Amino acid sequence: MDKDALTQAGLNLIQQALSIYDRELKLAVCNRPFAQMFDLPERLTRPGACFEDTIRHLVSAGEYGTVDDPEDFIRARVEQARAFAPHYMERTRANGRTISVEGAPLPQGGWVTVYTDITAVKAQEALLRTRSELLSEEVIRRSEALAASNRQLAATNAALEEARRELTEMEARTRLTTEMMPAHIARVDASGRYTYSNRRLSQVMPGRPSEITGLHISEALGPAYVKVRPHLERALEGAQSIFEFTDDGSSRRIRAVFTPDPAERGVYILSLDVTEETQARAALQHARRRELASQLTSGLAHDFSNLLTIILGMQSKLARMELPPEAADLAAGTLQAARRGGDLLDRIAGITSHRAWTPEPVSPADFLRDLQVLTGPTLPENVRLEISPAPEGAFLLDLGLLQDAALNLVLNARDACGAAGGRIRIEMRTVKDTWLELAVSDSGPGFSPEALKHGLDPFFTTKGGSGTGLGLAMVYDMVKLAGGTIKIGNTGPGARVTLRLPLRRAPLAQDRPRGLALLVEDDTELRAQLRDMLTGLGHAVVEASSVAEACALAEGLPLELVLSDLMLEGDAPGSALPTALPGLDVRLMTSLPPGDPRRAAAEAAAPVIAKPFTQGQLATFLSGAET
Repeated sequence: MDKDALTQAGLNLIQQALSIYDRELKLAVCNRPFAQMFDLPERLTRPGACFEDTIRHLVSAGEYGTVDDPEDFIRARVEQARAFAPHYMERTRANGRTISVEGAPLPQGGWVTVYTDITAVKAQEALLRTRSELLSEEVIRRSEALAASNRQLAATNAALEEARRELTEMEARTRLTTEMMPAHIARVDASGRYTYSNRRLSQVMPGRPSEITGLHISEALGPAYVKVRPHLERALEGAQSIFEFTDDGSSRRIRAVFTPDPAERGVYILSLDVTEETQARAALQHARRRELASQLTSGLAHDFSNLLTIILGMQSKLARMELPPEAADLAAGTLQAARRGGDLLDRIAGITSHRAWTPEPVSPADFLRDLQVLTGPTLPENVRLEISPAPEGAFLLDLGLLQDAALNLVLNARDACGAAGGRIRIEMRTVKDTWLELAVSDSGPGFSPEALKHGLDPFFTTKGGSGTGLGLAMVYDMVKLAGGTIKIGNTGPGARVTLRLPLRRAPLAQDRPRGLALLVEDDTELRAQLRDMLTGLGHAVVEASSVAEACALAEGLPLELVLSDLMLEGDAPGSALPTALPGLDVRLMTSLPPGDPRRAAAEAAAPVIAKPFTQGQLATFLSGAET
């Protein structure tokens, strides 16, 4: 017999009637005396039975005597139950018997009620009152003393009842606070079963249940329990454990803290979804590594570039001389190698120079359509390009960097298909509302074991002298800048490269008309382009070319936005405008590189966008959407 059956058998042996309802006014458990006392049908004694249905049955059975308005009576009882408070009462039923009713709230919500038939006790009290004149003076005195003690006990009980009420309110406030926190807070006992949960597990790990009190942690976490179990065992032995793991079911990155319970054997659990933090951290670490690589290679590249310039100049002179045929061929070969070295330098600079992930709203359908147009002329007739349906909506992506990466992958796939031709397939999809995935596969021979191991390393190539080995490395660099991941592998015949980028949905376009914008830019042609961008976003635009002119215009205009270049004509830079125009939304733009003191000062004063930028990137920047 299982534990639930044993518990039910024990409850049935209690002479008093007992019922427990949860916070949703659904029956959790009752014993047989409860059903017998009120002559309830079986459907109202099964777990899940509705409290309102039970009251309706009792009213129709005459339990409360004559009721003028049954529905109003039922509604009042249900409202009392929802605002449940501890209570003790005695009432005489319609059948003439008297019962006591004692109710107490439960920490998890809901309440337990005990019903006792006190008809015999009441009869004895009545008999005692009728014979009170026959009692001796001593008995009366002792009865008075007992009555006084009872009154004192009643006062003490009242104080205890008030303390219990305050404790219940405090516990309710604590529970409400924990349920509002964006984290899962729970406790498991020594056997691994939840004794408390703030019902946030499904928010941290989508797909898992919310109501987990009483469940074993392996039931609540599912497959993720394998990753958690060693830390739980250590915490049960008394050692705190702080760790992170990826929930394969939801693709979410979870940080968990397991703290031993100092009072009794058990573990307190705090779990947070740190997916976006992890993605941002990965992007920042990669940016730092790129900066270091840039510092290491910039000097070498500069010197190498100078040497190549000398070689190219000398080869040009040799080409103008009358040389034997053998020497002319050698000179041409040297010239070709030098130019190839120059191209290689440009590719290295593309990886190590500063680049930033600059997102803007991008429609996957439009992106794939443009990609098909761009790649079409580069593919031979015997290579078929297949593009799967794109996910709906718009996402925050760096269109230029993503397009470069996709082109690189398609051209690599074309080369892999070779002269025999074949098929290239491009797919985009969302993964668990966490990642936006772009996959390019081909029907070529696939990656060799060595390529699977080193394919993302710079300068690794399987194309011999015709390849630089920087194509996939540049794609890897782009993905890491975004905080994403890249995976290369084989799918039967052919290779597959899968990029996962953090899924950031673009904010919905605002239908409301936009307000007046003040554009501050001293370059006439650039100011015209920026004005077109702002009007395209729905703004009316006024223009200035200096800080002084901007301040004069701002005095009498209802401005919603000020967009200013950092370097302007006059003595004051654009970074002076946030202080000069307090209360206005001032945003700055600059072409100065990161690390420049003037740019750093501007970023401390207001949001800054780097030039050049597209209208979509400007829209994202002005909306303040997270990137």
